[in-house]
Amino acid sequence: MSRQRQDQLLSTLLRQGDWATAASLADQLGVTPRSIRSYVAAVNARTGDADAVESGPAGYRAGAGARRALRTRQSGESAPRDRLHGLVRTLLDVPTGVDVFEAANELHVSEATLEADLSRVRGLLEGTELTLERDREIVRLRGTEAAQRRLLSRLAHDEMDAASFHPETFRRALEGGAVAAGSVAPFKSALVGELGELGYYVNELAISDVLLHIAIAAERVAAGHALEAGPTGAREEIPRVGAVIARLAHEHFSVTLGDGDSSHLASLVLTRIVAPGEDAAGDVARSGVDPAVETAVRAEIARAAEDFQVDLVDETFVLRLALHVQNLMRRAQERALTRNPLTRSLKTSYPMIFEVAVSIASGLHDRLGTPIHDDEIAYVAMHVGGRLERSRKAESILTATIVCPGYYELHELLRSSVDRSLGSAIEVTSVITNVDPDWASFDTDLVLSTIEPGVVGDRFVRIQPFLTDSDVDRIQQAAARVRRGRRLTRLRAELARYFDADAFVYPLPDEGEEAIIRRLGGLLVTAGLIGEDYVENTIVRERMSSTAFTDALAVPHALQMTATRTAIAIGVADGSAAWGEGRVQVVALAAFSETDRAAFQTVFEQLVEVFSERDSVQRILRRGTTFETFLDELVAVIDG
Repeated sequence: MSRQRQDQLLSTLLRQGDWATAASLADQLGVTPRSIRSYVAAVNARTGDADAVESGPAGYRAGAGARRALRTRQSGESAPRDRLHGLVRTLLDVPTGVDVFEAANELHVSEATLEADLSRVRGLLEGTELTLERDREIVRLRGTEAAQRRLLSRLAHDEMDAASFHPETFRRALEGGAVAAGSVAPFKSALVGELGELGYYVNELAISDVLLHIAIAAERVAAGHALEAGPTGAREEIPRVGAVIARLAHEHFSVTLGDGDSSHLASLVLTRIVAPGEDAAGDVARSGVDPAVETAVRAEIARAAEDFQVDLVDETFVLRLALHVQNLMRRAQERALTRNPLTRSLKTSYPMIFEVAVSIASGLHDRLGTPIHDDEIAYVAMHVGGRLERSRKAESILTATIVCPGYYELHELLRSSVDRSLGSAIEVTSVITNVDPDWASFDTDLVLSTIEPGVVGDRFVRIQPFLTDSDVDRIQQAAARVRRGRRLTRLRAELARYFDADAFVYPLPDEGEEAIIRRLGGLLVTAGLIGEDYVENTIVRERMSSTAFTDALAVPHALQMTATRTAIAIGVADGSAAWGEGRVQVVALAAFSETDRAAFQTVFEQLVEVFSERDSVQRILRRGTTFETFLDELVAVIDG
């Protein structure tokens, strides 16, 4: 039984956070409901005092022991991946070589199994600057110390829970003994504090990667494998930061780092987890960024602002992003992976912001030649989102009328309370003190009334003269309904224009994302709406970053808006189809035209929102096996 499948089940349940049926989980994992039940039993066997997966009439959900089960190895467990990683660590620890026959005995496997593992090791070493040499029964690993450390980091990443950092990860990843798991957290706190005193902002989302490298360095130095020299072209800040790391490593790990290691780790810190403080940002960017990088970033920001009609052009934003891209290029030169635990949630919750980031990353790749993977794109998206947040908030503010029949200054107190509690989301534009107002005349988004409204509707909210917490909650819920209703109304109108009965496929074959893109794109090509170049550009976009924005939906599309008119081809799987590293149930290939920029944001963002709700997805999939029923169910879900 696959440990990987069991972990996928746990990760899916943790991500959803609610009950899920065996059938829906089976669709997402591409297995049968019977297999799901077997996985649940195996997962629960990992924990003793708390179920990892709870069962009930509604299906399954993550239990109290779910995260612990992800990190637990059962007694005697020797999964192929664990055995492979153990063999690689042995090769790293013994530079003189390992006897194949002795290693097979120690791992309690046959010589044939070990030979197969060695073949897998060779595959793992591709592109690492490391080679596996063999002299009869002796095998040894050859390569630089830096390359060996990168391999250790890769093994640890393979074993880590993608969205969290646990000391248990270090125990399994390092297994050397020089660094105690309990000393990592105090080291991290001290490092963050001292970097703050030096005037740096610390990126806590990426710090686990750097801590892992520091722990690996401490282990390797303790074993007598130090780096001889630091990075070439060292920046002036490196000695200062390196001295801090060396001192803290000695205090917390009892390891003495040489100049090579302290300089290397300082470079990692400066390029991965810190940014200059507000006052120094401009100066650091000007002095530490290649003019060609700044020029490329400035041009791509201007292009993205024009293409997506968003407010991005700002000098501070340009300089901060240029500094980030410069550091990104340094990481790429070292082939260093930086993970972002928020990548998936950013893609699902803010698909439009993520798409702007993909567009910028694509342009930077063309201009600078630097590959930018999903986690790096997510960091660019965070920069973009931070820049757009203020304008997005302004657009989301709703207007409100307060109806409060006058008695002394009661209406003034109520308005003050509303402003104080909800001022960031609601703007009160008028206060009515009549006991019999003309309810139909109010044109604000919300009407907050201390008396029973004369009409019924989502925008009318009954509140108390003295605002209570319950009143605030009801107003917020009504505001959310109004915003959602507006968005989905726009979506419903757009979908009627862009869906086409001749561009609907059921059941969608499980043939891989590129084949699916060609299948759905071919329908739009036949209709004369796009050319073959749009299909190829969609595949190029997909290779940059998966367009599976939810567990159920992928929205492949090209960055270029070259369609004759905006159109969407729909494919619905009978179960699910493989897409990137996961599986989806619906694929909506979107072709946008230059004249429909507004539609791009409306359709793209809101379609993702609809398919983020699992109950809605299951309703659509149960009945949407023809174009007519699919569209009917989608519209019904939108109408609520």
